[in-house]
This record gives sequence, structure tokens and C-alpha cells, in this order.
Amino acid sequence: MSADDRLPHAQMTATDGPDIRLPCSSQRVTLRRLRLDDLPTFAAYRADPEVARWQGWTPMATDEARAFLVEMADVPLFVRGEWTQIAIADAASDALAGDIGLFLAGDAHTAELGITLARGAQGRGLATEAVALALQLVFAATRVERVLGVTDARNAPCIRLLERAGMQRHARREALFRGEPCVEFVYIAERPLR
Repeated sequence: MSADDRLPHAQMTATDGPDIRLPCSSQRVTLRRLRLDDLPTFAAYRADPEVARWQGWTPMATDEARAFLVEMADVPLFVRGEWTQIAIADAASDALAGDIGLFLAGDAHTAELGITLARGAQGRGLATEAVALALQLVFAATRVERVLGVTDARNAPCIRLLERAGMQRHARREALFRGEPCVEFVYIAERPLR
């Protein structure tokens, strides 16, 4: 089953250029650029210790968060070797619910995604819709053959999320997370056959 099959209501419109399709929406979620008016919500969930528990980022001071949002509002998507964060917003209200990081490998054949969702937005399936939309976006806008999702093996909610979004566990690897040894699971979504 492809991401397109899981989200029959997805509407993608090109507003970032010929190959970039933001905003893109499903029934309940819109992926769009982060904006400066997202600052209060962004800073709040990024400062929440429960939200940050399994994340590679650290909380930002307000000025740093403001500069980050301004940068992400205009940075090109899918630049080889770079991460870009995009907003996960409520499709009805456009209120920020979280963000997704997208990374395009140097060979442009592999991408990676990472997701952060505000605690109040968790547990309603929004993250599953957002990941499925992000997969659609990556495969529609690039030549990427597979997208990786990497999570700590102790992060059961993220494991369930990646599996609900149709990603398959590919590998188990030893890693260091915040200076401590851990096990990570690598999930993969392959480009849908057309």
C-alpha cells in the first residue's frame, strides 16, 4: 500500500517552485512552512521535557527559536546534505501542532525524516497523517528511492507511528544518544511502484 492509498484526501499544490509541493494537506493535517507567528507554540512544545525526551535537538532560547523559524520559512527544501523543518498544522485552523525534519542524503537517493508533535496533539493520529504526507512529498518532489525513520528502541510511540505510516523495520543498530549507549531501529519506506 502506498502513501497515496492511505491518504486518499491528500491535496498537494505547488507553491514553492516547480517540484516542491507545499502546502500539502490531508483530511486533518497540513504540511507547510514554519512561520514567525508559530513562535509561541513552537517554543512551548520544544521546551516540554516529555516531547524532547527522544529528540536529537535541545530546547532553544526565544531569540534562537525566532531566528530558526525565520530561516526555515525561506530555506530551500531538499538540499543535498541538509535538514529542513516544516510545520505540521491543523488543516482546519492552520494552528501549529508540531514539525517534521526532512534530510536529503548527498547521493539524493535516500532521505530521512524526524517528527516532533506537541503533547496536546499526540494520540489522535495526526502524526501518522503527517508522516504519510511527508513521504508523499519526498517521493513527489525528489528522486529519492527510500526514506528512513530512525528511533530509539525504547520509544514505543514512535515505533508504532512509523509502522502505522507503513514504514518497515529494516535494521537494529547500536548507537550513542546524548552520550549514552542505546539501540536504534531504522525504518524504511520505499518509493511506491507506479
